[in-house]
Amino acid sequence: MTETAFATSLFTGKGLVANAALRYQDGVIDAVLPDQAPEAGPRRLVVPALVNAHDHARPSATSFGAANMPLETWILRSVLGTPPDPYLTAAVSLARTARSGCGAMMVHYTRPSGTMPIVDEARQIARAAADVGIRIAFALAVRDQNPLVYGDSAAVLDALPTEARQPVEDLFVRSPAPPTAYLDLVDEIHAAIAGPLVDVQYGPAGVQWCSPALLEAIAERSAATGRRVHMHLLETIYQRAWADRAFPGGMVRYLKDIGLLSERLTLAHCVHARPDELDLIAEAGATIVTNFSSNLHLHSGLGPIGEAHRRGCAIAVGVDGAALDEDDDAIREMRLVQLAHDGLGFRRNWGRAEFLELAVRNGRRATGAPGSGALVVGAPADFTILDLDRLDRDAIMPVDPLDLFFARGNLGCVREVFVAGRCIVRAGQPTGIDLDACQTELRSLLRKNLPAFRSLQRAWPALADATELWFEHAGCG
Repeated sequence: MTETAFATSLFTGKGLVANAALRYQDGVIDAVLPDQAPEAGPRRLVVPALVNAHDHARPSATSFGAANMPLETWILRSVLGTPPDPYLTAAVSLARTARSGCGAMMVHYTRPSGTMPIVDEARQIARAAADVGIRIAFALAVRDQNPLVYGDSAAVLDALPTEARQPVEDLFVRSPAPPTAYLDLVDEIHAAIAGPLVDVQYGPAGVQWCSPALLEAIAERSAATGRRVHMHLLETIYQRAWADRAFPGGMVRYLKDIGLLSERLTLAHCVHARPDELDLIAEAGATIVTNFSSNLHLHSGLGPIGEAHRRGCAIAVGVDGAALDEDDDAIREMRLVQLAHDGLGFRRNWGRAEFLELAVRNGRRATGAPGSGALVVGAPADFTILDLDRLDRDAIMPVDPLDLFFARGNLGCVREVFVAGRCIVRAGQPTGIDLDACQTELRSLLRKNLPAFRSLQRAWPALADATELWFEHAGCG
């Protein structure tokens, strides 16, 4: 069955087409026709479906008292938000992302629920994605060192009162599995959930959390299978200090030497990457995903994203579960990145059309989605329909619709989102699940689940103080 979407202005990814009809069949675009839109009715801007290229599919940690903290304590506190129901937690996160105009999302799965075997949990995330209708990349995060700090945790544990130490050890300190166990597990997950809308990747949490043996094993298996790798890199000042001590020859150069730094690698954050490291990333063809609001919330810094782009790095944008208003608004996130890193005065890093195109193209590559995202014949019918009347609320004179998008856009402008020709958002609301009902149910389950972490809540003041002392004085300060 052939269907058609009409646009007052259509951004194909290659340019704007006025009064266009976008025709698609069996999930694929088969025509882009100019001068076809009806004269009457609401005005619409159609753009390629956006991509949330780095996220974790979990609730906001601020709701668990993790506001105004650096990553190093935030990540410990966020345990209170462990998913009580993997399907429901993922469905809410994925639907909120879809509602903001996205057709694809990275799920770097760092906090399993522990309620079922991890392969079954991955099936639940994939089922949630199928119900929402969004494309996902799924990477099970792995770490085998430095559970509390970037070094020996004994100093932190020894600083805790007796009654606090055991709960902290029980929650965070575990014997690591061998690298082969993780690689085999990813193969099992791939066999269980991979498909046209699901790309399974390797997910080392970050170099500071992964032993050389683990990183080298992932690099070797990625090269052999062609499977992508997604991990954090140089997010905080403490990770920068650790990297300089642990890899005096350069951490990014080490990643190159072991074969992990390649076009298959996506690096989240890179807030504290240096020019020579950006050059290595660009040379390898790896992708950097910037997470502007998350970096602000966690006091991580702004990151050299404009410089990375000038040096040839592929840039994508992620929400990281911590958008500015914690509403998973990928449009506002894109606007913040574009505005903050576009340059000074007349010296600009990119045009707005260029930035939108590169964010979509590189985001799709990072998530394993097919094609560049361009709305051209033969491409997947992945597109977002925006309310141009809302963007151009004054309607005084003709204004470039992409200027309006980057000046005023947010999730409130999203009318419809299509993935492979399926409408996954209609009238600004997800079609595959009842988002309001799911959010209400999830909040109820999280409240019921919170007493299971009462021991951590009691231990928290001592743990937070000991962790801060380690990083500021004994460790990476």
